[in-house]
Amino acid sequence: MATRKKTQAAQTEEAAAEETPKKAAAKKPAAKKAAKKKTAAKKVAAKKKTAARRRGADADELPTVDADADAEEEVPERRGKGPHYLVVVESPAKAKTIKKYLGSGYTVKASVGHVKDLPKSKIGVDVEDDFKPEYTVIKGKEKVLNELKKMAKTVDRVFLATDPDREGEAIAWHIKEELGHPDSLRVTFNEITKRAVQEAIAQPRELNQDNYDSQQTRRILDRLVGYQISPLLWKKIRRGLSAGRVQSVAVRLIVEREAEIKAFQPEEYWTLDALVQGPQGPPPFKAKLSRVDGKKVELKDRATTDGLVAELKDASFTVAKVDRKERRRNAPAPFITSKLQQEAANRLHFTAKKTMTLAQKLYEGVPLGEEGQTALITYMRTDSTRLSDDAVTQVREFIGQKYGADYLPAEPMVYKSRKSAQDAHEAIRPTSLEYPPERVRPFFDAMDELDMFRLYELIWNRFVACQMKPAVYDQTAADITAGRATFRASGSTLKFPGYLGVYGSGLTPEEEAAAEKAKAAGEEAAEDAVGELPPLNEGETLTLDKLLNEQHFTQPPPRFSEATLVKELEERGIGRPSTYAAILSNIQDKKYVEKLESRFRPTDLGQMTNEMLVKHFPHEMDIAFTASMEEKLDQISDGGTSWKTVLHDFYGPFKETLEKAEAEMRDVKREEIKTDIACEKCGNPFVIKFGKMGHFLACSNYPDCKNTKDFKRDAEGKIVIVEEETTDEKCEKCGKPMVIKRGRFGRFMACSGYPDCKTSKPISIGVNCPECKVGYLTERRSGRGKIFFGCNRYPDCKFAAWDRPLAEACPQCASPYLLQKFSKRDGAYIACPNKECDYRREVVEPAIPGASAEGAPAPTPTVEA
Repeated sequence: MATRKKTQAAQTEEAAAEETPKKAAAKKPAAKKAAKKKTAAKKVAAKKKTAARRRGADADELPTVDADADAEEEVPERRGKGPHYLVVVESPAKAKTIKKYLGSGYTVKASVGHVKDLPKSKIGVDVEDDFKPEYTVIKGKEKVLNELKKMAKTVDRVFLATDPDREGEAIAWHIKEELGHPDSLRVTFNEITKRAVQEAIAQPRELNQDNYDSQQTRRILDRLVGYQISPLLWKKIRRGLSAGRVQSVAVRLIVEREAEIKAFQPEEYWTLDALVQGPQGPPPFKAKLSRVDGKKVELKDRATTDGLVAELKDASFTVAKVDRKERRRNAPAPFITSKLQQEAANRLHFTAKKTMTLAQKLYEGVPLGEEGQTALITYMRTDSTRLSDDAVTQVREFIGQKYGADYLPAEPMVYKSRKSAQDAHEAIRPTSLEYPPERVRPFFDAMDELDMFRLYELIWNRFVACQMKPAVYDQTAADITAGRATFRASGSTLKFPGYLGVYGSGLTPEEEAAAEKAKAAGEEAAEDAVGELPPLNEGETLTLDKLLNEQHFTQPPPRFSEATLVKELEERGIGRPSTYAAILSNIQDKKYVEKLESRFRPTDLGQMTNEMLVKHFPHEMDIAFTASMEEKLDQISDGGTSWKTVLHDFYGPFKETLEKAEAEMRDVKREEIKTDIACEKCGNPFVIKFGKMGHFLACSNYPDCKNTKDFKRDAEGKIVIVEEETTDEKCEKCGKPMVIKRGRFGRFMACSGYPDCKTSKPISIGVNCPECKVGYLTERRSGRGKIFFGCNRYPDCKFAAWDRPLAEACPQCASPYLLQKFSKRDGAYIACPNKECDYRREVVEPAIPGASAEGAPAPTPTVEA
């Protein structure tokens, strides 16, 4: 029967093919007309079906997710049957990763960050109309928005999947306003994995008004402060300055720390150690003086110390007490944003901005060969140490399999978050334990992204370590008596590595802070000796080898590094996880601070600006006030207060302060402080003025005389002119000597005949360019103030190095130069720039008599008795 039907169909087809052209032409118009009617009927039916669905016929139905489908919808026309959805994310990389987990009914598009903001040309906030903001489409985002609008017209629902924080909520809100789609819902996920994305799509929600209001309040506060104080600074100090509500407080911390250092008065103190041997003989071990006559001893001067040394020379050293105990070192909590930035700075020497840029890429996804774009970590802006039950279960299984049951605690480790934590997201962790560092390393190598791999490895190790048992040490402490003095010797050996087997023995920022506090309090446990003591028993007599007394001076508090500044901001409640990197970048970009030897120092401009702001805006620049404002923003997010109330409470007093500052603030821009120093060119007195490079001396006869000088103040505050550094080199144009000058990007050589001759050139560091072999290397300064070394022929030659090159060939691989490097762990050393060459040697720096760190007197060398 089937065969017969097939034959009949074939015959019909052949008959149709044999029809004459005339008959076919007669049938064509009728067929075309019928096809048009059929298409129109389909369109009407489709419109009715869509309208019914949007009226609520199936509004409660969850969208179907086909995770195995891989087709991309690049055009707005609907394809195939069934509903179609638009998913809007922030970045193209994130869009590519998410598309892997959604079916053919989904189109994933990126907004590329914010699409709307307050206008740059004006304040954009109507204070009189209850702080109504005026949002406009950001320049350059029109094309992106038009594409999203076009796509939104063809879909049944829009999912707004921007980042799961308040800023992401604001972006989603603005996109919804612009698209105008009647069915737009919010989805959030802490990690970009198949399970997390599909669960989020299956459980969408409405946009959170409170989160949006909180972010909007922050934006309006920053605009009110920045757009009203900044013009005042332009008028009074220098054009181009900015005053940020939070960044100005960060500058204040750095300025005040610098003032502490300058005001610090070193105090002398001495230490006394005994080098002794046990009954078994060598090697000797060291014991520190802890008490005299049973009381804690403080040796303040040489006379007291020498007297005690003379007294103890012939004393009998006896073991009075021996304590043996186990000491446990607990694993650190999983990373939150601030701790990630601190550890990346300490261990990897990354800036906060670099850390967050790399972490963003790890969160959005990186290409892993056949697996495609894959997200490797959870959301990297968080203040919570919370971990999901699934993640803890997986990592405990991993630890048991790889390290054994001995490394696995009986119960999962739970860490407490700070009281002020929003706890909106999990801690930072790997999305899956299927991607250990050793597995993904080849993909990072192929992308030449070693730094991104190192950050991923750090996050991985911290996550695994946080669920492992503590490290266990055997610690021995012995009290040794000698006359009326008591010495204490301590030693410890690692008994069980625990989490250290994964995370290493370096101190975390929390442990460093605890050790510093203990040391400042004079606690003996502050300096745990590493290494084993010889067997000691109470009553044994020891042999004295030497008494070692050494002079010291107390040191001022250290300048802030990126890690310690982030820690300080976090502890004081200033800013939030998403703002730390931006704060550190802004204060450097605006030249308020500079980073020298990885430590922040305020510039002359930073000190001047801070002085003016603190004096005229004491309330707004108060550290406690800034922290309390963050708490109010949290309250808005929690629905505890109105955003308009917060703004009204702030703006009333601020407006009065602003008007007062406008009238009373010094006009540094036009200020000229007279001096009794005469200009050597025209005889008129010099005046102190303030410019781009800070304070300087300028001839009062300007513009007829344009003579200027750099100056500094001596210990008594007297002005001392800093003479220009001369060179033996002659100007190639006029023959006058070249001098060293200081400019925006560092030191350079200029003709001493300026302004008649304006010849200038960079200063050579004595190394020929290894790349072009024509130019020479010079010391330069980047736009953010960081020193680097590049070829003087730039941009024709783009050789650059952060470490100082040395004119010395590598003895192993014959590289034409070596690099002078520095690390926090190893100090200064010299290494070959060739990655395949392992040549390296230490740098032995000669002692400088009469000086020590931060200007304290040099300690007296050790005296051996």
